[in-house]
Amino acid sequence: MPEVERKPKITASRKLLLKSLMLARAKECWDQELEEREAEKKRYLAERVPALQTRGLSLSALQDLCRDLHAKVEVVDEERYDIEAKCLHNTREVKDLKLKVLDLRGKFKRPPLRRVRVSADAMLRALLGSKHKVSMDLRANLKSVKKEDTEKERPVEVGDWRKNVEAMSGMEGRKKMFDAAKSPTTQ
Repeated sequence: MPEVERKPKITASRKLLLKSLMLARAKECWDQELEEREAEKKRYLAERVPALQTRGLSLSALQDLCRDLHAKVEVVDEERYDIEAKCLHNTREVKDLKLKVLDLRGKFKRPPLRRVRVSADAMLRALLGSKHKVSMDLRANLKSVKKEDTEKERPVEVGDWRKNVEAMSGMEGRKKMFDAAKSPTTQ
């Protein structure tokens, strides 16, 4: 069954058109948000800072107005200074806490785990404690195998390998290999 190529659900031109429309809509939203911010700023300033009427005021009235404005400026500067001091204090505190966290991470770094060989006796001693004397010698139950017996069964022949290849080639060689494999089991 031949594989049918899947066509994309949206063509490239349609995708490009949608992308441009989305960007245009995002730009409109951005511009609208900037206008709203400017309007909010003007409204706030108009509410908080009334327009000064200096026409027709005497010299003493102007001096009183200046004193009031200077007093308000001092109050605002004090508030700004207090807020800056709090911000600096908080940033220093955050920095110190970050350093403490890094120090704690450095002190308690987990070592990479390695495979450890533990004998059965050592494992039982660790689990049961040193008071219990339990010996679990698993090797005693194993059957012993002598190496000499296995070496006698397989005599090693060292000879010219080319003779061996020539002798084993063809149907006669396969028969010899079959007979050789059969003979050690019949003994």
